[in-house]
Amino acid sequence: MGSIYLIRHGQASFGADNYDVLSPVGIRQSQVLGAHLAEQGLRFDRCVSGELMRQKDTARHVLGQYSEAGLDTPEVQLDSAFDEFDAEGVIRALIPAMLEDEPQALDILRDAAANPAGFQRLFNLITGRWLSGNHDTPGLQSWQAFVARVEAGLKRILQAAGPHERIAVFTSGGTITALLHLITGMPASKALELHWHIVNTSLHQLKFKGTDVTLASFNGYTHLQLLKAPELITYR
Repeated sequence: MGSIYLIRHGQASFGADNYDVLSPVGIRQSQVLGAHLAEQGLRFDRCVSGELMRQKDTARHVLGQYSEAGLDTPEVQLDSAFDEFDAEGVIRALIPAMLEDEPQALDILRDAAANPAGFQRLFNLITGRWLSGNHDTPGLQSWQAFVARVEAGLKRILQAAGPHERIAVFTSGGTITALLHLITGMPASKALELHWHIVNTSLHQLKFKGTDVTLASFNGYTHLQLLKAPELITYR
């Protein structure tokens, strides 16, 4: 059987003007993961990344550790199917209709970094509406369209894969939850709840034989736990 290793990007810049930039912690997490995988002897036959900067930079820092160890790595192929869903677009589209019930919503969004619990509660409400399909908005990708995009990316990987290939996919939490939904049949709402528990630079293994795919492991972050540095275990 072959393996696909889904790797969530390192910590991004939550609360900054541009979220799509690895923080210093995110860079360190990525380097720690790369060094750990190289030491464990895990080699990749192919590497794929979404097109977001935080995904590409995570791949660069992870694979850079292989290079430092004198190990060759494949060139990273880009596929936007593994981009995160447009969370900002979802918020902008759906928040106006929620203001009557959530009058503090705009204040929470403006100060999200200082009030992560409030932001998480609000974001759960927003994404719940998005998942339902009852609030689809012109110009905003629906949940179903997002899942279809991710599924198309997975199919492209499988169609090109050899029977025993090991493939790294550098991606995001929402994309990983969409794949869980597709592969396990888990309800979308339950899958998206797991988003908050997916650690930055965590490893998730899928096993495949032809087009049959199963989940082998979820949310592994031993590389961070071994350091006994809790500040490196982050979720955004």
